[in-house]
Amino acid sequence: MTQQFKEFGPIKAVIFDMDGLLLDTEGIYTEVTNMITSRYGRTFDWAIKQNTIGRGARDFAGYVIGALELPLSIDEFLTIREPLLDERFPRSVAMPGAEALVRHLAANNIPIAVGTSSSIHYFNAKTTLHRAWFELFKTVVTADDPEVGAAKPAPDIFLVAARRLGVDPKDCLVFEDSPFGVTAAKAAGMFAVAVPDSHMPIEQYEHADLCLTSLEEFALEAWGLPGL
Repeated sequence: MTQQFKEFGPIKAVIFDMDGLLLDTEGIYTEVTNMITSRYGRTFDWAIKQNTIGRGARDFAGYVIGALELPLSIDEFLTIREPLLDERFPRSVAMPGAEALVRHLAANNIPIAVGTSSSIHYFNAKTTLHRAWFELFKTVVTADDPEVGAAKPAPDIFLVAARRLGVDPKDCLVFEDSPFGVTAAKAAGMFAVAVPDSHMPIEQYEHADLCLTSLEEFALEAWGLPGL
């Protein structure tokens, strides 16, 4: 996971996941999911959560319902969840180093995109406090984009992003916090830098090209990108 980038050549575009990577939203998902599961005497603990990070909404709901044997359909779960998330997402805060890195790449005319398993509805809610720097992304691909056939771990979101940026997938670098996201990036033929939650087992990221504890650690020059 710590290969030197000189083997690969310079990066021409950067694609960012959003949840847990640019914005600290995972705690909100945990809080809300626990609110729902506790109604049925169940607990959404880390043993379950670690298998849900990076999944699309329906996939997430289906996994939680199955793992905790909830007497709900996927649609019922998502309907209950929506107002609870809508109330909390507008207070989402940025992850360390995220805004600075995005602003730096944009200022240096490096094509950048967001590729997220969120819907456009939740994308707009989560970025409420961060409009100024999210407006630097001219390309945003969400899971409900009409050109996206399947959410992560399928490569669709990242392939659509690369096409809209006008950059070959092999020249793209993806930042991700989830194993599913890394899988999607590699399936798209891209390089993947993982920035996992500190609770995640590191062995789940063996397919990443590099693993960091924070975006602040990223050495841009090593990847052919202009340094800070």
